[in-house]
Amino acid sequence: MQRRRRFEQTEPLKDRLASFAKKIREKAVLLPPGAEKDDLLRRARQADSASHLDEWVNSPELQPPK
Repeated sequence: MQRRRRFEQTEPLKDRLASFAKKIREKAVLLPPGAEKDDLLRRARQADSASHLDEWVNSPELQPPK
């Protein structure tokens, strides 16, 4: 059986998603209005949403139902 390759992340997910969204937005600014620009902006919004979800899931206030 082949072993999985595992990579230890040096940056937290929140930081990686934020930098990804920033890079995508910078690329989108350079593009003319159109489908490609809309797609990049959509991906940036999804990265922001994922960052907020990760923050919510890992918050200390989140408790399992009783």
